[in-house]
Amino acid sequence: MLVSAEEMLKKAKAGHYAVGQFNINNLEWTKSILLTAQEMKSPVILGVSEGAGKYMCGFKTVAAMVSAMVDSLGITVPVALHLDHGTYEGAKACIEAGFSSIMFDGSSLPIEENVEKTKELVATCKEKGLSLEAEVGSIGGEEDGVIGAGECADPDECERVANLGVTMLAAGIGNIHGAYPDNWAGLSFETLDAIQQKTGDMPLVLHGGTGIPDDMIKKAIDLGVSKINVNTECQWAFQKATREYILAGKDLEGKGFDPRKLLAPGAEAIKDTVREKIKLFGSDGKA
Repeated sequence: MLVSAEEMLKKAKAGHYAVGQFNINNLEWTKSILLTAQEMKSPVILGVSEGAGKYMCGFKTVAAMVSAMVDSLGITVPVALHLDHGTYEGAKACIEAGFSSIMFDGSSLPIEENVEKTKELVATCKEKGLSLEAEVGSIGGEEDGVIGAGECADPDECERVANLGVTMLAAGIGNIHGAYPDNWAGLSFETLDAIQQKTGDMPLVLHGGTGIPDDMIKKAIDLGVSKINVNTECQWAFQKATREYILAGKDLEGKGFDPRKLLAPGAEAIKDTVREKIKLFGSDGKA
């Protein structure tokens, strides 16, 4: 059964650890993440971008697949199915499709419009028992067509959006989607601390979790981050393992070309990555 992310994130905030959001792209991705979360006894959030949702034949297909997989695999840890960087229209569609958690990314809009649309979605999500993530200040880089300049969020604007009743808040603090450049200045902990001072017990979200040094991850958690998003690192792991399998000629041995064999090394690599992140975030054993 899919659940709202609200309870798991409240526990994470109080317990000074973070829950990982791992983006899914197909059946193998989903299965690997769910099995690893179960193995680690960790709550988990499955992130779905609008592009990935379209690739997987629509949000209703994704929700049906995830729900059935949770049941078929005997998953007992809390699992939230979450729209990642959703538009207003995408958020509405995911609510209708049966997602248990929604992100409305209004960070590119004027603050008044961001507030207005977030407020409307807060009411809808509360009525249906769903969790809602809002964003202030854009995340740098590009992910699935969503491009941000990476400016740090205004703590006062964060407070305003948090007070609308959202479940969690993503705030730009110098984080970037994808690979971090060599000249990256690092996370702005001064901004993060100021945001936490303004938002109190509100669980904060760190996007662009791939490539951030472990010490920065741990400090961010200490400063109120309760949800950390990982996508690119799983893609890298899957690609590397699959490439090694093919370059070694294993796809030509016997029935090594069978998709169940061809994709297995990549699926195992995703498990290794998720296992490593769950340990780093401190959510193992917290289900």
